[in-house]
Amino acid sequence: MFNSIHPIPAFLDNYIWAITNQQNSELAVVDPGDPAPVIQYAEQHGLTLSHILITHHHKDHTGGLPELQRYSQPRVIGPRSSQIHGVTEPVAETDTFELFGVELTVIEVPGHTLDHIAFAAVNCVRPLVFCGDTLFAGGCGRLFEGHPQMMSESLNKLSSLDGATEVYCTHEYTLANLAFATAADPGNEKLRARLAVEQEKRELGQPTLPSTIQLERETNPFLRCENADIIQVLRQRSVTSLETPAEVFGALRSWKDNF
Repeated sequence: MFNSIHPIPAFLDNYIWAITNQQNSELAVVDPGDPAPVIQYAEQHGLTLSHILITHHHKDHTGGLPELQRYSQPRVIGPRSSQIHGVTEPVAETDTFELFGVELTVIEVPGHTLDHIAFAAVNCVRPLVFCGDTLFAGGCGRLFEGHPQMMSESLNKLSSLDGATEVYCTHEYTLANLAFATAADPGNEKLRARLAVEQEKRELGQPTLPSTIQLERETNPFLRCENADIIQVLRQRSVTSLETPAEVFGALRSWKDNF
């Protein structure tokens, strides 16, 4: 297993996930948009950057690649995308590879971008998923390139993972997401309890991540598109085309975009 998974803050609200293998003093990072804090973390902890995982092509997830490749020549594992320069090992749906003794499986989750992938450790004591900007704590990514049906299917893939799976997304958007979630799902007691817990974490300067798949199933409206209470709230907003979960998702995403 990984010795530790630590969030390295970057920009205003990004997290670069640092995965350590103390046995060999190795470091892997996920979506390093900024190279400086990664280099600082590696040198402070006496680690060699050996792997970089990339979930999609947006600059705040890939911007550090050129400098980090000059710094240590790591393996760079990411989607097959012409927009990402520096990936040394392109991967696609169901591909697997080993990272520090843990098998990771690639899940294609387009919607936020067309090339978006996630990395999941499913066959281990501590299941987890690095999901980039597809699934957020209490929310999901904007649809910059995909459409509602596509994103809905991608979220269903992630939602179908074991409930204990730890969710490592890459932005500290949780409180804003939960504020919207309480508007979309106002009768959800588990959601209100979660909001109080996450607010306390932020007041203490702590990250709200990782979440879990089970917690997202219970409190994230974008994973609850068949919930009658959410559908009723949307109908009260004069949304009439709600025949499928994808249409419910699209209505929620449109509302959140302007919330």
